[in-house]
Amino acid sequence: MRTANQWTMIPLIVASALLLLISTLVALLSGSLLIKKNVQAEAPIDEFKAHMDERIPALMKQYSIPGCNIALVKDGEIAWTEGYGYADVDSGRALTTDTPMSVQSITKSVTAWGVMRLVEKSLIDLDTPVSQYLRSWQFPLTDYPTEKITTRQLLSHTSGMPLGDFTNTYSPGEEMPPSRDVMTGEAVLTREPGMGFSYSNTGYNLLEILIEDITGQGFSEYMRTEVLLPLGMKSAFFDIDTTAKPYPPMGYNLRGEPVPVYLYPSKASGGLFATARDIARFAAAGMQENPVLRVESINRMYQPETQKIGIYGLIFEAYGFGHYIERLPNGALSVSHGGQGNGIMTHLQAVPETGDAIVILTNSQRSWPFIAYVLSDWAQWRGFPSVGMGRIIWGHYGLCVVIGILVSASLLVILRMVSTFYQQKRMGFRLLRVSAASILLGILIWCACQEYLVVSSVFPVLSVWLAGAVFVFSMVLLLSVVLPACPRKR
Repeated sequence: MRTANQWTMIPLIVASALLLLISTLVALLSGSLLIKKNVQAEAPIDEFKAHMDERIPALMKQYSIPGCNIALVKDGEIAWTEGYGYADVDSGRALTTDTPMSVQSITKSVTAWGVMRLVEKSLIDLDTPVSQYLRSWQFPLTDYPTEKITTRQLLSHTSGMPLGDFTNTYSPGEEMPPSRDVMTGEAVLTREPGMGFSYSNTGYNLLEILIEDITGQGFSEYMRTEVLLPLGMKSAFFDIDTTAKPYPPMGYNLRGEPVPVYLYPSKASGGLFATARDIARFAAAGMQENPVLRVESINRMYQPETQKIGIYGLIFEAYGFGHYIERLPNGALSVSHGGQGNGIMTHLQAVPETGDAIVILTNSQRSWPFIAYVLSDWAQWRGFPSVGMGRIIWGHYGLCVVIGILVSASLLVILRMVSTFYQQKRMGFRLLRVSAASILLGILIWCACQEYLVVSSVFPVLSVWLAGAVFVFSMVLLLSVVLPACPRKR
């Protein structure tokens, strides 16, 4: 026989289960309008283009992305380029396929080609300490031996160099500090060289000094004559012409605020401007004979140099020279690199053995889920059938479930607050509820004080829902403690 209390709990349990289901579904639907149509593998390219012409604008609207340029490489040749949206929302300037854009850290892949060009000419050796090549600059004082740093380590982010200050930016035409002065302040080792992966803009900017000291040329000129022009990247540049048209687009940050075009004092880690077609030419060059590097050098860049790559291991398997590396479900090797700056997000993904690549350049910092969806559609079309960046979509679903659980838990506590069962029992665990609410609110306050959060960047829409769900749950917990208890009626 069931007691009265047990019978009164049955509606509560049923209601709680329904609330959990409904809340999770609401979070899934509200967090993202997953406009999904199956893309048939190996469908004609015109069919895929038609799909993208519908899919991309819908995703751009969902994530408030002003503009996107995309390029496809198929069978080693550029098969399609297209521009969507705006280079400048306020002026209404369209983003066209011939508009050069900041590609941010895709620059590292291009810089790696410039370094390997010097290796092929026997001007540098991958395993010789870089200090033997540097003439115009020397390392600042550090707790670790800088004489152990090699070109190999700089190319693979294993030199022990710090990330660097990526907020140190300047307007075109504004006076900037010399890159060597900036490097003297930043190039302080954080660990023993060669002891592990640590993504470093500073390390690549040191390669810029290395190139200049070896060649006697400015980095921009060397890259233009030795890499960009030979590969046909005629619209690509490091030194911006403020009078050139079309001018690079305005960027838009996580809050959707406009970010004017900016430059870094050093260029090798993220200073390249190019069209999607330029980057597609670069990707295609890595699939065939080209006037810059031998096939052996390209293959060397695509070999894993380090496989323990920290948080990046959630998406990729290893890092080579200027490229992330992964094995696709069909066994094919894929290389890629993304780029992110204030108001900018980009991605390059290539599968050299099949002759496929895709370039996605956006002028919004809200673009990670957008890029993940586009990459997943492309991979399905080419029969891969997925790429590591697609895991962001699974992260999206997981975050939706978390939000649904928080909303459901909030509703459950509210239900129990107004139920006779809860009125009798709710005084228990008072300290636990206050502590949990305090911790959650503390985390929210800390997050609000940060200039940049990974979760906000990867999930720009759902992070707002998550913050709201955490806040509501915390308030409900506190109310459950503060509100006076009502005696149960007999």
